[in-house]
Amino acid sequence: MKLKQVLFTVIISAITTMAVLWGYGTFNGESNISAAQQNGIMPSNYRYAGFSDGNTPPGSAVDFTAPAQASTPAVVHIKTKTNAKQVSNSLPRVQRQNPFTDMFGDDIFEQLFGGRNNVIPEQRASGSGVIISDNGYIVTNNHVVQNADEITVTLNNKKTFKAKIIGTDPSYDLAVIKIDATALPYLLYGNSDEVKIGQWVLAIGYPLNLETTVTAGIVSAKARSLGLNKDKSGNPGGGVESFIQTDAAVNMGNSGGALINTDGKLIGVNSAIASPTGYYSGYSYAIPVNIVKKVVDDIVKFGTVQRGYLGIAFGNAADMTDEAKKKYNVPVESYDGIYATDVPVDGGAHAAGVRVGDRIVKINGVSIFSGGELQEQVSRYKPGDKVTVTIIRNGKEQVLTVTLKNKSGTYDIVKNDEVTDLLGADFVTLEPKKAREFGVSGGVIVKRIREGAFNDQTRMKDGFVILKVNGNEVKSVSDLKDVIGTEKSITITGFYPGYDGLYEYPITLE
Repeated sequence: MKLKQVLFTVIISAITTMAVLWGYGTFNGESNISAAQQNGIMPSNYRYAGFSDGNTPPGSAVDFTAPAQASTPAVVHIKTKTNAKQVSNSLPRVQRQNPFTDMFGDDIFEQLFGGRNNVIPEQRASGSGVIISDNGYIVTNNHVVQNADEITVTLNNKKTFKAKIIGTDPSYDLAVIKIDATALPYLLYGNSDEVKIGQWVLAIGYPLNLETTVTAGIVSAKARSLGLNKDKSGNPGGGVESFIQTDAAVNMGNSGGALINTDGKLIGVNSAIASPTGYYSGYSYAIPVNIVKKVVDDIVKFGTVQRGYLGIAFGNAADMTDEAKKKYNVPVESYDGIYATDVPVDGGAHAAGVRVGDRIVKINGVSIFSGGELQEQVSRYKPGDKVTVTIIRNGKEQVLTVTLKNKSGTYDIVKNDEVTDLLGADFVTLEPKKAREFGVSGGVIVKRIREGAFNDQTRMKDGFVILKVNGNEVKSVSDLKDVIGTEKSITITGFYPGYDGLYEYPITLE
């Protein structure tokens, strides 16, 4: 009896061990597709540079040789090619605008006057990128790879690879691309919250088509907002900017390159310069790495950035007139601070109790002194996350809990919609009442055109009503997606309300 119990125990132990090992192997196999960095693992490029634990090696803190040596192998040269494109020149024609069109038709006038610039020539450009994992994930700026038909990545050792885009987000001006390679050097993430004004930093990239270039400077400001990142989706306050400002020399071609600290860790992605000439004039700007990490993780995991919205518009008292302060219930005697200027009733902030005129002083306990800092903190969270918002109202401090929503006003995780993203527009099904007014059986309204095929290949305007795709009727957004499916070449037919005629837009989807 005892022997049977011993044997049973041994068998159960063996099965358990095998299950554990299988689960571990399965988990590790799945993790290979991610761009996540594992704590405690140091890339070989850091060891070669003399780092023992990822920190500054012994010696002078202003000796940049070790961080430069560790980082340059992980910064790449990106070259892009955009093929020549035929752009549809069809514009809405006002009814009876030109009496001659009745005699000759609109096409003759488009041929004579509207078709000269309908071909965009081939374009080539270059920038920089940062390897963030040993299996080939690279982060760069969206504007470096935007609209590119071909992307080539050249490593520091001159090896060249073709790259594919994993995902982009114009509101952050960030993109993730990938090359088919393994055992690559990569940069460790730093912590941009710990960056201090006055500390030394290095900018690494490929400016002006030069080879790898390293420049040094100090952090001269944080949480700068320049108004560069325009929100392509049309959402209020969509562009996220909280730049690290430095005086490290950055020029054209540095975009997407690395900003590192003296530990050789990535603290930002170089993105812009302030210059009256287009060349470096003293100040450059980098996206903080804590934002970069969030965007990269979302793109790799979900295919699109999961951005939570607080549900307010805000302004700085320092920029408000006395009239504006009275309008928004901001104390006239206040000359600083971030105040809520609009709190839509369907937003998370309103539901939590935030009101116009409230001063926002903290997000999750982090002090807020500028709009850029507010955006940066909120942008770290996804829809459905709860954040504490500390406000001051009538001189009294309150802590409110806000559940963040997505851009559609729900708490759901946003799914990547490949069709609408490729076309680059927001769509709404035409209501039956409106369809009857227009004399059609149904259609889809192009609500808002943003970055994508519509913008790149046509002169289509907001408000266009789609009736057919490749001759097939579409009466809903779902129909539109189903008809397009996996088609690479489509012709969209429709009309502009209040204008004569039907319009056709040929489009190539890649």
